[in-house]
Amino acid sequence: MSKKKDWFEFQEDIKNHFNSLGADAETNIKVQGVRTCHDIDVLVKTRFLGENITWIIEAKHWKSKVTKAQVLTLRAIVEDIGADRGFIISVAGFQSGAFEAANNTNVKLKTFDELKVDTQGLIEAEILKTYYKRLSLLEDRYWSHSKGLRIEYGLRHHTADYSMQFTGQQLLTIARTAIMAAQERKYPINLESFLKEHKGEKVAHNFQQLSMWLNLNLNHFDEKLLTAELKMYKNGDYQPDTKYRTRNHEQTNTELMAKAIYNARKNH
Repeated sequence: MSKKKDWFEFQEDIKNHFNSLGADAETNIKVQGVRTCHDIDVLVKTRFLGENITWIIEAKHWKSKVTKAQVLTLRAIVEDIGADRGFIISVAGFQSGAFEAANNTNVKLKTFDELKVDTQGLIEAEILKTYYKRLSLLEDRYWSHSKGLRIEYGLRHHTADYSMQFTGQQLLTIARTAIMAAQERKYPINLESFLKEHKGEKVAHNFQQLSMWLNLNLNHFDEKLLTAELKMYKNGDYQPDTKYRTRNHEQTNTELMAKAIYNARKNH
């Protein structure tokens, strides 16, 4: 009875981990596949960037290591259900044959601690992709206006103005540099922009702090752009040049600058 209780609590811990990340996780679920019905220890459903994601998890709270045959069984279940990924979470570990059977497949073998680290990193990576896309959209809008209009409507200060009040290029570069560091989980991240107009702290010690900084500053920049564009429209100055639209896989000006800055920091 104690073993069954331990296994049940193990399942619940895994479920609660995914629920804490914003996913929808359930335990002891029957799922109909193409060929047959399967009993799933933990079923995880979530949505990344508009795509529905389904993961199935086998919770192995056993004293013996997971075998190659058990991995092959889960691979067959993943295929039959059409899940995006399968996990075997083991307390005792895995035989070498199990790793061979899982190699280069969508079945992953993890301890619970490894699962927590890896899934947190995966979700953070997906969130960073949305920030990256938002930065590209903001940058396209920013460069679509002439330098003279950007100065006139407060989107950047004049070259001869050393007040460092605000410039969109500087903010975008800092944001991109921060995202590059976050992708490699290199904390703390320096967020100093040297601009008078800035939001949040000047350093992020973890992903949550970086996410807050990005939200604050990108919202601020978006608001400045919108306000400037409304004034341009009223004054007959709104004539964005769409040739600055970033194409797929094309690097932007601030992305090139950010890479140079990030690489220079890594080399010190």
